[in-house]
Amino acid sequence: MLLRLPKAFKKAGQRCQKVYSKRVRGNDADIKNNCLEQKKLKNMPIILPVKGVLPIMGNNCFIAPNATIVGDVTMGDDCSVWFNAVIRGDVNNIIMGNKVNVQDGAVIHCTYEKTKAIIGNNVSIEHNAIVHGCVIADNVLVGMGAIVMDNAQVGSNCIIAAGAVVLENTIIEPGCIYAGVPAKKVKNISEELISGEINRIANNYLMYSVWYK
Repeated sequence: MLLRLPKAFKKAGQRCQKVYSKRVRGNDADIKNNCLEQKKLKNMPIILPVKGVLPIMGNNCFIAPNATIVGDVTMGDDCSVWFNAVIRGDVNNIIMGNKVNVQDGAVIHCTYEKTKAIIGNNVSIEHNAIVHGCVIADNVLVGMGAIVMDNAQVGSNCIIAAGAVVLENTIIEPGCIYAGVPAKKVKNISEELISGEINRIANNYLMYSVWYK
């Protein structure tokens, strides 16, 4: 499998190749150094430019080794992108605020020449969720396997329940829980759920990301 890497990573790979060529001489130190550098390359995420535009990441962000971030993506501080997550800013731009966690297998994408993805601060996009060409305000939890479709607008302090499907052009007012297919309002959110779920998960993922650094 060919791993495409930015120029800085490619240069490191070229150095690996030079060392690798010395293996025929039987130099154990060179072989060991080569293996270590190759291992580092394999553990790097895929971060690629699209039409000359590279992703921009803020301070103190964690990107898992097999995450993919490409194109016109702007990420704030204290964000984390977890294993097998994909953020594709190829057909339109993606803007993420501070302390956004994109969990394992989640996807953020847009629609060509139509919709962008704009995500606020303190947002959790849980495992295998899909956020597509929509606007998500601050302090939102998008549950596991949920789908938020084009031109949807999710207000602040909301929970999109696991497995919910928020249809195109849906407007979700602030401070509520939506669930089901298609997603409908279940109830207003309590302060307990804001602190106990939305804030707790966002804070926990910031803590988890430190473990990997």
